[in-house]
Amino acid sequence: MRIIATGDSLFEETFQRIVGRGRVFDARIWETVKDIVDDVARRGDAALFAYTKQFDQTDIDADSVEVSASEWEEARARVTRKDMAVLQLACRRIEAFHQPQIITDWSVADEDGVEIGQRVLPLEKVGIYAPGGLAVYPSTVLMAAIPAKIAGVKEILLVSPVKGGALNPLIAAAARLSGVTRIFKIGGAQAIAALAYGTESVPRVDKIVGPGNVYVATAKRMVYGHVAIDMIAGPSEILIIADGSADAAFIAADLLAQAEHDELASAVLLTPDKKLARRVVSAVDEQLAELPKQTVAGRSLEAYGAIMLTQDLDEAVTLANRFAPEHLELMVENPQALLAGVRHAGAVFLGGFTPEALGDYLAGPNHILPTGGTARFSSPLGVYDFIKRTSVLSFSAAALNRYRAQAEHFARIEGLDGHARSLAVRRKIKKP
Repeated sequence: MRIIATGDSLFEETFQRIVGRGRVFDARIWETVKDIVDDVARRGDAALFAYTKQFDQTDIDADSVEVSASEWEEARARVTRKDMAVLQLACRRIEAFHQPQIITDWSVADEDGVEIGQRVLPLEKVGIYAPGGLAVYPSTVLMAAIPAKIAGVKEILLVSPVKGGALNPLIAAAARLSGVTRIFKIGGAQAIAALAYGTESVPRVDKIVGPGNVYVATAKRMVYGHVAIDMIAGPSEILIIADGSADAAFIAADLLAQAEHDELASAVLLTPDKKLARRVVSAVDEQLAELPKQTVAGRSLEAYGAIMLTQDLDEAVTLANRFAPEHLELMVENPQALLAGVRHAGAVFLGGFTPEALGDYLAGPNHILPTGGTARFSSPLGVYDFIKRTSVLSFSAAALNRYRAQAEHFARIEGLDGHARSLAVRRKIKKP
C-alpha cells in the first residue's frame, strides 16, 4: 500500500480519485440496461425468461420461475446444523436491533377544535434483491427482510439468480427465518424490471431493496419513480482512523477484508503515526500473500487503497467526513471522544475489537449501508424504509374560522383563486 501525507502535492488528486471511483456514468451500460428494462416492461414473462436463459444459463417458465414450497423446504433442509445455528443467532441479533425502530401513529389536539396527527402504515409489497452470481450472501437476505417483517410488510418477495436452476440452501434458510413469503429464480436488470413493472408471473412491488452489480444498480436507478428503492449501491469501502495504540495486524486484516470484495473496493487508513503506517504496510503484504482472493484484493489496494498520514486525529476526522464512508473504524485510544466529531458515515465501529466483518453478519445493525459518499444524506437500511406516513387533519367549524381569512389571503398571494374560494365558501354564515 502506498503512504501519502496530507501535505503532499498529489494528495488531493489521490483522495479525489479514491472517493470518485465507480461514479463515472457508463453510457454503454445504461443503454444495455435500458433495453432490458424496456423489454421486460413491454413483453413481461417472455422477455424475463429469455434474459434469464441468456445471462444466467437457466431455463425457466411460468411454472418454474417461482420456487415451490417443496423446493424451498428441500433446499432449506440441506443446511447443516452448524450453519443453521449461525443464521438463527444472526436473525435474533438483527431483530433485537431493529425492533426499537418501530414508529407508531400519533395525534395531538393542539388547540380547541383542531386535531392533527400521523398514521404510519407498512408498505404492502416489497422486493429484495440477493446476489447469487459469483457469491451467495444469506446475510443480505436477513438484513433486508427482517426490518421489512418488523415493519409489518405482508408480502416480501425475494429475487436471486440460481445456478443450474436449484435454490441455494443458505438463501432458502435465511429467507425462511427472515419472513420472506415468495422466492423467484431471477436476477440481474431483468429481475429489477420485473419487480418494478410486474409480469404475468412476478407481482409488481412498492419498493426494491438490496445490493447488486452495476447492472442491478443501474436498473434500480432507471426504475425509480415507478417504484421506490433503498439506495444506489456502489463499490464497498472502509476507512480506518488509527493512532499509535492500534494493532497493525488488526488494521491490515480489516483493510484486506474490504479489498477482497472486488477491484473497485476501497480500503484507506488515516493516521498521524508514521511508525504505525509502516507497520501496516508490512502487515498488509504479509497477510495478502495468504489470502485466497489475493489477486482481487491486490488490485483493489493498488488502485483504491492508501495510507494517508495526517497532521493529527482532528484532521483525520475532517477527511473522514469528506469521504463519508460506508464503514468507518475508529482504532484509537479513546474512540468515543473521536466519535463526537464524526458527521458522515454509514456505520461506525469503535475500537480494535469491533471489526467491520462482525457488522456484516451478526452484530445486529444493518449492513446495507450508503456508499460512494452518500452517507452525507443517506442512512442504513431499517424498519423506517418499509413504512409510509399519512398526515391526518381535523378542524371544527370554529377552528377553521380562526384561520380561514389568513389561509384565503395566502392563497391569493400565490394566485390560486380556486384555493381561496374553497376557503371562502366556508365562511361562517351570520343569521339576519
